[in-house]
Amino acid sequence: MSPSTEALVLSSRDARGVVTLTLNRPDAFNALSEAMLTSLQIALDAIATDNTVRVVVLAAAGKAFCAGHDLKEMRAAPSQDYYLNLFAQCGRVMLSIQRLAVPVVARVQGIATAAGCQLVAMCDLAVAVSTARFAVSGVNLGLFCSTPSVALSRNLGRKAAFEMLVTGEFIDAEQAQRQGLVNRVAKPALLDLEVARLVDSILSKPRVALAMGKALFYRQLEEGIEAAYQDAAQTMACNMMDDAALEGVQAFIDKRPPRWD
Repeated sequence: MSPSTEALVLSSRDARGVVTLTLNRPDAFNALSEAMLTSLQIALDAIATDNTVRVVVLAAAGKAFCAGHDLKEMRAAPSQDYYLNLFAQCGRVMLSIQRLAVPVVARVQGIATAAGCQLVAMCDLAVAVSTARFAVSGVNLGLFCSTPSVALSRNLGRKAAFEMLVTGEFIDAEQAQRQGLVNRVAKPALLDLEVARLVDSILSKPRVALAMGKALFYRQLEEGIEAAYQDAAQTMACNMMDDAALEGVQAFIDKRPPRWD
C-alpha cells in the first residue's frame, strides 16, 4: 500500500521556530511524484503564512536525498499537456522555497540527482554529508535537465553548470562546495551538528532583517545593476527604520549585545 499524501513529507518543529520538512519516500529514493510535490507545496504554503517560523530545514529519509522526478509515473501516460502541468507544478514548489521569508537549509545526506539536485540548488543554503553526490543526469536518458538548469546556473559558474548538464556526470560533495552548490560539507557523524551550527547562527539574527534581505537578494539578481542598487537602497532604508536595526546599531555604539526579542 502506498503512503498517503500527508506521509510523503513529514513536518516537525522545535520551540525556537525551526521547522524540519523530511521527504519520506525512502524506498523510491524520495523521487518527486505528483503526490510528493503536492504534499511539499502544502507544507511550504503553511509555513509561508506562519510568522513564528524562523528557519526551515529540508531533509530526507533513507539513503538518498532525492533522485528527481518519478520516471515510472512520468512514463505511464505520456502527453505534452501532462508534462507541462508536471513541470509547472515542480516549478511552483521550487519558487515557493525561494519566496519564503525565512532561510531554507538543505540537509543533504545522500545523492541528489536531476530535480533533486535542483531542489538543493533552490534552497538558500545547503549542508551536505561528505559522501553525498550530485548530478543532473537526465541527458543520459535523452532528456536535457532544462528546469534544473535554471537553479543550477544561478548557483554555479556557467561552465561548471553546463558541464554537469551536458555530461550528466556526478560531482562529489567537496566539488559541489567548491563550485557553489553547497555551503558546508561534514562527515556523516557530524552532519546534524553542522546543520545545527548554521541554524543557530541564523536564529541569532532578527527575523525581519533576514526576511527583507532574502527577498532583496533574489530580486536584485534578476535586475540590471542600476535598478538593483536602487532596490537595495530602498530596502536598506526600510530595514534601518525597523526597531531591530535601530537597537542593533545603538548596541554597537554602546558596546553591548543587542537586546532583541
